[in-house]
Amino acid sequence: MLRPLDAHAPYGIGSYRLLGTLGSGGMGTVHLALPEDGGPGDLVALKTVRRDLELQPDFRLRFRREARAAGAVRSPYVSALVAADPDADRPWLATEYVVGPSLDEAVSRAGALPVPVVRELGADLARGLAAVHGARLVHRDLKPANVVLGAGGPRLIDFGIAQAYDATALTATGIMVGSPGFMSPEHVAADRSVTAASDVFCLGAVLCYAATGQGPFHDDELAAVVHRIAQGRPDLSRVPGELRELIAACLHPEPAERPTTTRLVRELDPAAAHARPGVAPAPRTAPFPWPAGVARLIGEYEVTVGRALVAPPAPRHAPGPAGHGKGAVRG
Repeated sequence: MLRPLDAHAPYGIGSYRLLGTLGSGGMGTVHLALPEDGGPGDLVALKTVRRDLELQPDFRLRFRREARAAGAVRSPYVSALVAADPDADRPWLATEYVVGPSLDEAVSRAGALPVPVVRELGADLARGLAAVHGARLVHRDLKPANVVLGAGGPRLIDFGIAQAYDATALTATGIMVGSPGFMSPEHVAADRSVTAASDVFCLGAVLCYAATGQGPFHDDELAAVVHRIAQGRPDLSRVPGELRELIAACLHPEPAERPTTTRLVRELDPAAAHARPGVAPAPRTAPFPWPAGVARLIGEYEVTVGRALVAPPAPRHAPGPAGHGKGAVRG
């Protein structure tokens, strides 16, 4: 949920005015921001890169390359990259902001989703992955926290750019890249063979979580989670029968045996299954059928963001290092 800016946050970064803090993660701090003279439809999630990352050799080169590639992805199921500045003293990037909770928060607070909703969620996420893969990118960290539930449906966030961070982290430390419980066997092996099929594996784990409230490799011990992933031993006993076979296929230990995103869409979305080959089904015109608990959470986010938009601007600070750069890369 949105938090007030801390005392050390700059007034703005690049051409964006900061409205609040959304959180911190492996890459850095994320703020809710608005371009000068922008309106509610222009809100972005603006991330500043951690200080230690920007000092890594070749990080800015990777960051710039991945930002340009990610900017090519345009899909209603993906939170698009809007702008990035790899040349700023502290590199940053801005993506479309989706007003709503993450899947992680929604399931934690409102419970597991009904089967029909999981099916629609899965179809839309598979469409989002298809768009990412079509730009020759791999998400690499698909997990419930990287799926945001808006009134119009789910959106994938944090794709593409993670690859620049991952390459730096692997070069510097040799660590695994991914989120425990939602990593593929390829992630666990840390052998740089993470591919589009790896994203499908992670999607299967995410759908298991959405349907049951628990991931398929859940365990209190990290070592046990990693072992179960490496051995291909998911627990799908709580997954409803209508979804179990497809989720199990996504979690196949061999990447070549996992379904494609095209197959997933056709099996999860009846409209797509009956569409003529090569013809996309008509876009959804009605609101996404979230259950009442999720709809209530989305409403809470809408109220909070609305208050931030009408609040008086924070006192302007002296421009910080993150506000300077040689020019932003636009998506």
